[in-house]
Amino acid sequence: MKALHSGVPTQLNLPLCHSTHPSLKPQSPTLLPHFSSLQTPKLNSNSLKIIPCFSSGSATKASMSASSTPSSTETKPFSVLFVCLGNICRSPAAEGVFTDLVKKRGLDSKFKIDSAGTINYHEGNQADPRMRAASQRRGIVITSLSRPIKVADFRDFDVILAMDEQNRADILEAFNRWRFREPLPEDAYKKVKLMCSYCKKHDETEVPDPYYGGPQGFEKVLDLLEDACESLLDSILAENKHILDSQ
Repeated sequence: MKALHSGVPTQLNLPLCHSTHPSLKPQSPTLLPHFSSLQTPKLNSNSLKIIPCFSSGSATKASMSASSTPSSTETKPFSVLFVCLGNICRSPAAEGVFTDLVKKRGLDSKFKIDSAGTINYHEGNQADPRMRAASQRRGIVITSLSRPIKVADFRDFDVILAMDEQNRADILEAFNRWRFREPLPEDAYKKVKLMCSYCKKHDETEVPDPYYGGPQGFEKVLDLLEDACESLLDSILAENKHILDSQ
C-alpha cells in the first residue's frame, strides 16, 4: 500500500469489518467510525493529552447533584461496559459471561452490565448466531442487541473493557472528541482497560475477533473471557468492599 501524503486526509476504501455483504457500500457510521491504524495513530493513557473543558455552571451543577444524592455508593450498582468492534461477537459474549458469573455469586442486584461497539453498523442486531451457540453450550445465554458506544457511557460506567488495542484506541479517540462537546470527568479515560489484562490462566494480551474464523475461534474467545471475567469480578469486589457489605 502506498504511504499516505500529508495535508488533506485521503479517504481509504477499506472493507467494513463484520459485513456479510462485501459488495454493498455501508453508510458512514453516524457516531463512531472504526479508524484504520493508517488514519489515526493508536492512543494510550500515557500519550493522551487531556485538556480541561467545562461548560458554564457545570461545577455548581455537579456540586448540587452530589449533595442531593445521599449514600450514592451504597445504592448505585457497580457498572461494567464491555466493548469490541461491532458488538456482535466478543463484547456481547463478555457481557453474558460476566452476567452469568455475577448471578452465580448472588450479586446480580449489585451490578449494571452492558456491552457496545465502536461502530454502529450492526445496531439493533442480535449477537452472531455462532457466538450465541458456543455460549449456549457452556450454559451462558446472550440476549443483548448491538449498539454503538455513546458519550454518556463515560459517565454512567465505572469501568470500560476493550477487547483489543484497536478498540481501546478508538474508545479513547471518541472520548477525546466528545469531551469538547459537553463536560466529562477529566480522568474518565482511565476507566478504559484491556480485557486480557485481567487474565490469569492465559498469556494473550487481546481477545481475538473470531468473526472470519472457524468454530475454534469462538471457543477461544470464551476461554479468555471466562478467565478474565472471574479475575475482573474478584478485583472489583476487592476494591469496592461496600458491594459485599451491603448484602
